[in-house]
Amino acid sequence: MQDVKKSSYRGVVKATSILGGVQFFQIIIQIVRSKFIAIFLGTTGMGIASLLNSTLDLIGAFTNLGLNTSAIKNVSVANASGDVNKVGTIVTVLRKLIWFTGILGTIITLIFSSWLSEFTFGNSEFSFAFMWISITLLFKQLTTGQLVILQGLHKINYLAKANLVGSLIGLIVTVPLYYFFQIDAIVPAIIITSIISLIVSKYFSLKVDVTKVKVSGKKTIEESKAMVEMGVMISLNGIFTMIAAYFLKIYISNIGGVEIVGLYTAGFAIVNTYVGMIFSAMATDYYPRLSAVNTDNDLVQETVEQQALIVLLILIPIIVVFLIFSPLLIQFFYSNKFIPIVQMVNFAIIGMAFRAVSWSLGFILLAKGESKLLIKTGVGFNTVFFLCNISGYMLMGLTGIGISFIVNYIIHLLGMLLITKYKYSFFFSLTFYKVFLVSLLICFIGLGITFVSNSLLRYPLGIVLIISTIYYSFIELDKRLNLREIYLNFRLKNNK
Repeated sequence: MQDVKKSSYRGVVKATSILGGVQFFQIIIQIVRSKFIAIFLGTTGMGIASLLNSTLDLIGAFTNLGLNTSAIKNVSVANASGDVNKVGTIVTVLRKLIWFTGILGTIITLIFSSWLSEFTFGNSEFSFAFMWISITLLFKQLTTGQLVILQGLHKINYLAKANLVGSLIGLIVTVPLYYFFQIDAIVPAIIITSIISLIVSKYFSLKVDVTKVKVSGKKTIEESKAMVEMGVMISLNGIFTMIAAYFLKIYISNIGGVEIVGLYTAGFAIVNTYVGMIFSAMATDYYPRLSAVNTDNDLVQETVEQQALIVLLILIPIIVVFLIFSPLLIQFFYSNKFIPIVQMVNFAIIGMAFRAVSWSLGFILLAKGESKLLIKTGVGFNTVFFLCNISGYMLMGLTGIGISFIVNYIIHLLGMLLITKYKYSFFFSLTFYKVFLVSLLICFIGLGITFVSNSLLRYPLGIVLIISTIYYSFIELDKRLNLREIYLNFRLKNNK
């Protein structure tokens, strides 16, 4: 039994290390791309590119029916059944839906291209730009379909390679375009990038053997219903999150000004992108695994606890490093002008420890297909998010928003614990709560060290805490993974 559990933990860590590495390199690629765009296009070109892409993303959010998330469950459940015909049926239906939603997004963008230009830029100058890039909504949706199949079938290596290779080739091809054609390269670069991603994802998806199945119109509608219903609910949930974040920025802008909005955005870019990348990496593997066992509550409990423990033990050292070196990291990522966000970032990073656990619980609703409950919790928690942040900003400015981030995720965690306990009799073991409490204690000690004004004392104390935290995480991971055994086996293989 212990060997089975260790094998399961190792599977989680292996997938996380692969996808986390890919996520890390994609962030580097994103930083490099942004630097080149800033150099070759200037602030104006960067703004145009950002607005065009943001508009496409928003249209995509409304027209993709949430298939990029909901379909993963259907594919993974079919795959877990071992029925190749069932897998073939789901994949065939998914591909039909992907074509439909991609074409829908393209047509809507074409029809409203003039209006989109007026609304986004205040003039009709970019109408043709929207007409040209409308096709990318089809390309992006087709790419999403290929990646969903790889993720649902748990082909982690292919999925990781598709994401990394697509991003890297896109960078190599588009940078020369920006150098030679500058602002005129924006639209071609958007189109070419989407084509490259589609070709790369198609290449890796063809490596997976999926049984071809002819699906009747009636069967297509039948299989589509659950996928679309769940997908629409997920899309609405995402839209609620976007609305809450949008109105918060509007409020901050009206009270504090555009500069404060910039500081807030920069701070949470660090929290959500650099610290939060571990969530993106784990979700790619975790969601299909949890979906595959969603009908067995005992296996759901075991899978969720394993995931929550692993994400905590990997995340806590990262949190402590960011706490101790946040002033230096903020200057590295931005400049001295962004030093005012240090305290906000420090408090918000603590909230990531609570988010790690509530995030693991939240996937139960997705895996179970609880579409109505997902909407209710989405509306409720986003309302709490908005009110917490408004209150925090009113009381303590940007630092208050950081503190409200902690409060928000404490409420989110307690809410998810109550919901999953009531609905599925879910509970964490005593062992988990011990690790969780020690992790929180470490985080708050790290936060306390950030208030030490003398840097000659603060950094040595911080380094001691970082080393201690890494050691603690290693010991706890070793209990579940037997890291020494893995190391010895690795040495033996290399010595042969």
